[in-house]
Amino acid sequence: MSVPTTLDPGGTLAANLMHFARILRTAGLPIGPGRVLDGLRAVAAVGIQNRADFYWTLHAVFVSRRDQRDIFDQAFRLYWRDPALMERMKSILLPPALGSGEAKQPAMSRRLAEALHRGERPSRPPMAEQEDTIDMAMTWSDRELLRTKDFEQMSAAELAAAKQAMARLKLTLMQAPTRRFKPDRSGTRADLRATLRATLRSWGDVIALKFRARRRRPPPLVVLCDISGSMERYSRMFLHFLHALANDRDRVHTFLFGTRLTNITRQLRYKDVDRALEKVAHAVEDWSGGTRIGKCLAEFNLRWARRVLGQNAVVLFISDGLDRDAAQGLAPEMERLHKSCRRLIWLNPLLRFAGFEPKSLGNQAILPHVDDFRPAHNLQSLAEIAVALSAEHPRPVRGKIGAMAA
Repeated sequence: MSVPTTLDPGGTLAANLMHFARILRTAGLPIGPGRVLDGLRAVAAVGIQNRADFYWTLHAVFVSRRDQRDIFDQAFRLYWRDPALMERMKSILLPPALGSGEAKQPAMSRRLAEALHRGERPSRPPMAEQEDTIDMAMTWSDRELLRTKDFEQMSAAELAAAKQAMARLKLTLMQAPTRRFKPDRSGTRADLRATLRATLRSWGDVIALKFRARRRRPPPLVVLCDISGSMERYSRMFLHFLHALANDRDRVHTFLFGTRLTNITRQLRYKDVDRALEKVAHAVEDWSGGTRIGKCLAEFNLRWARRVLGQNAVVLFISDGLDRDAAQGLAPEMERLHKSCRRLIWLNPLLRFAGFEPKSLGNQAILPHVDDFRPAHNLQSLAEIAVALSAEHPRPVRGKIGAMAA
């Protein structure tokens, strides 16, 4: 479909622009009727004689975040007829050749193809006939495929299904002994106070020895999640996982960090996930920015460690380890965090690659101070994390994990 050359009220510009906005909305962009009207006003003010001006006019109206640029660029060139992109979309939809990796496919292209298929109007004239027949029907993944699929490669429907699966996920933490005791017939420690009370009730004729044992309860869970630009697509999915954790048990403390540290524990306590994420969006000011891990950890250790790491808390550290400050001050802060908690687990989406090596300075500074190093890129990895947290594991020898950083 070519760009109209006039703004004639009887033309098709308004209908085409509305259909284009509908495709973007289906692909995941938050576009409503108000933005469509703004787009029409902007195009009427700027004009459509120049294709570049037309592109950036719609870009200014419809794109509000950095992660939306790729999907808008592909949708614009495909909808307003860019022949070069048509060939690229064809190669994406055709079965991949032998030996080609799935990571080469653009993450947003499948969502765009799904949006184009859903939003296609029956009255739209079909494209020219070609020898190759392309089946653009998007089939629903079965449960096993959905569990093992990378969040970055999921379509819009699969992302929605993954979020529902996270809401049903139950995290069973280990039961750790506390300082308090409770009556227990099979306990190993005598309860003298209970024994004396029982003796007084029987006037001292019978002395029944009472026993007690330590109370056991899950330790606190503290989550530190990276929300920088390199972690954006994963951190948005992790927020649904963290919301499920916060509403499934007590003593869950959640912090987000990028260039600053933000405590979102209260925001995630809302039962409605949409309202909770809306509150989080208002509280976080550094979403999809840079990463200063050392500075944020220093603030956490100074302001929050004594408040939330008591009673042998377990810490989930979610980050790819990429630090804009070149790991300045990161190693001592990680060491302090490690010594302040019961167990420190590092979740890194980059670990999904078989050839991953911790070569960056951030990874080398973090790795020697963690008890467990796990991937976090799909539903199966999150389920494995839940299983790992349900059992008690001794801290490994520091040299074994630190050897990976060498």
